[in-house]
Amino acid sequence: MDWEALRLSLWLALATSIVLLPLGAVIARALAWNDFRGKWLLEAALTLPLVLPPTVLGYYLLVGMGAGSPVGAFYERLSGHPLAFSFEGLVVASVIFNIPFALIPMQRAFEAIPLEVHQAAATCGMAPLEAFVKIELPLAWPGILSGMIMTAAHTVGEFGVVLMVGGSIPGETRTIAISIYDRVQAFDMEAAGMMSATLLVLSLLALGFTTRLGRKAMR
Repeated sequence: MDWEALRLSLWLALATSIVLLPLGAVIARALAWNDFRGKWLLEAALTLPLVLPPTVLGYYLLVGMGAGSPVGAFYERLSGHPLAFSFEGLVVASVIFNIPFALIPMQRAFEAIPLEVHQAAATCGMAPLEAFVKIELPLAWPGILSGMIMTAAHTVGEFGVVLMVGGSIPGETRTIAISIYDRVQAFDMEAAGMMSATLLVLSLLALGFTTRLGRKAMR
């Protein structure tokens, strides 16, 4: 077992979830309760990572974060090291390719809140922010938690985007999925099998817990 790669994968999943928790909730709420011209196009763009091949998404992220790009050059001047092939670059890439996994369950949860709840909050004199914090978030929490679980599970198991953006630098960008690939390339099938079984169990638990949350929300 490559414990260093597993630890890095868990840190990456935690960092991604922390960023997407407030960001996803705000965007999901806005999409659930607002209609505007071009909404369908924005939703399509936000869910694009679901259907875009990971290598294609990874290529564009690598180009966008490379030293030749404005973002990559600015970050390198600021920090002294490149954004691509760094843990920080993995976090940026992870947030982008996990947006639909966090956003879709959250948006569905906000859409399920009855309109009467919003009308009652407005009648009671609640400001939109107060109603969002005290009423909407507690009602939408199963969807929000499901989004976070799916985000974390998908981050731990992601391979293509991580390989394109981060490579396989030990202790910096080599996640457990990359480590499995490296072990197979080295014909160390025992270690690859152990790490694959670990990811299998984690994914099964995440999906099971998410399904249970969905049923509880329906009740």
